Amino acid sequence: MQDLLEQSSQMDSTTIAVGRTSATVKGGRRFSFGALVVVGDRRGKVGFGYGKSNEVPNAVEKAQKYAKRALVTIPMVGTTIPHEVEGTFSASKVRLIPAAPGTGVVAGGTVRSILEIAGITDCLTKCYGSTNKTNTVKAVFDALRRLRTAEQIATLRGVKLDTTHIESMIEKGKRFMPVSTGEKARGPVNTIGQDRRGGRGGRGGPGGGRGGRGRGPQSDSSAPAADASAPPAENA
Repeated sequence: MQDLLEQSSQMDSTTIAVGRTSATVKGGRRFSFGALVVVGDRRGKVGFGYGKSNEVPNAVEKAQKYAKRALVTIPMVGTTIPHEVEGTFSASKVRLIPAAPGTGVVAGGTVRSILEIAGITDCLTKCYGSTNKTNTVKAVFDALRRLRTAEQIATLRGVKLDTTHIESMIEKGKRFMPVSTGEKARGPVNTIGQDRRGGRGGRGGPGGGRGGRGRGPQSDSSAPAADASAPPAENA
């Protein structure tokens, strides 16, 4: 019992959506609220729940309670998922693609909230079809339930698997990650454009810039200056 209390106290929650419905009764309109909440420990466990009440705080509290009862353990490889996966629910389809360290979570608000609270910090995503928040959340959890590690697949098939492409990509990306806190990520130096000498409209180009800062062929300093004392030429 003590372990369950400590685990529930370490959970973080995010409210995905709050909806309001109304019913017309004899005395007027009666409002009720529904809350869609995602909870997780940012270490591979995440769940979602939907609760309804006459007040928003009570609806969120109910949703958190339901979400803690439906936690899902996600297999992870470092800070990403072990392989590409696709989940569907109703008219929504979500594809999750593993990414190298330092990529971050490239996703919309709904999918980003789920992945970040689950502890996945590097992942590429794409949503197809309906973008309804409830359907999207269920599609993401359908995809997360389909994840399997290489060890699980090897045990089920009774074979020995070599290093996967995702694992090699993660090891290659770790070389560019900062070692200490506050250090920036290292990466290959961008040398594109360094071999150019000026350019069209550039400040250092032979034709001068758009604002006339450069010297064109008409402003050549080597050309002899006109003699002010010379008489003007007569018109023919």
